[in-house]
Amino acid sequence: MKPSRFDATVLALCFAFLYAPIVILIVYSFNASRLVTVWGGFSLNWYKVMWSNQGLMDAAWITARVGVISATLGTVLGTLAALALVRFGRFPGRMLFSGMIYAPLVMPEVITGLSLLLLFVALGVDRGFWTVTIAHTTFTMCYVAIVVQSRLLTFDRSLEEAALDLGCPPVKTFFRITLPLILPAVLAGWMLAFSLSLDDLVIASFTTGPGATTLPIKIYSQVRLGVTPEINAICTILIALVTLGVIAASISTKRAELRRIRDEHLAVRNAT
Repeated sequence: MKPSRFDATVLALCFAFLYAPIVILIVYSFNASRLVTVWGGFSLNWYKVMWSNQGLMDAAWITARVGVISATLGTVLGTLAALALVRFGRFPGRMLFSGMIYAPLVMPEVITGLSLLLLFVALGVDRGFWTVTIAHTTFTMCYVAIVVQSRLLTFDRSLEEAALDLGCPPVKTFFRITLPLILPAVLAGWMLAFSLSLDDLVIASFTTGPGATTLPIKIYSQVRLGVTPEINAICTILIALVTLGVIAASISTKRAELRRIRDEHLAVRNAT
């Protein structure tokens, strides 16, 4: 059915509201003028200034390391949590376990950051790179658990049962049968966890320490003194990286789905 003019107008306004600020930020990252609100012509000068800003580059490197490590740990823990919730049935303490997994979804980030800060202080842990990484792992694993759990709920367990009946050990069955089939969901969970880690400001500000300033904290501290074009430049690079990651994940998911459909057709053809 062809959308009406009203529907098209509402959709266009929604997209403009969501993406117009991002487009403006990208455009003004190529502004030759130092005044971010005055267009002075096209220039790549602020990207050069950005690369020469050692403090900004150090913060970006720390953010990338925290994102990769916390996303990987969160993906492993979130996948295991999803397996436990889907495969183990109603085990003792299931309600408490699921509540602890999903709590960061509904809990304000200020509360999460403050509670982690009090935990690290009580344990006598010096705040720095690893405390930020642990904090990000704590709140990203729940998102991975939800994504992987939704895939496991529609998973055809007859493939696992066939492998087990043929003598394949459970661990090998998981890595040879289960994991390849749920891999698109696992990769999507990793991308989501990595994006959330890159974006986090509140929790990182509570758990960071000397020498572990992340890029959002660095940007926030500089923006309080005034927005500079080099901030626009590094934000544009972050947007480009996230966009490329989303596109890569989408292509990988589509290829995996096409491969699964092709394998199913081959199995049906061989059976007939």
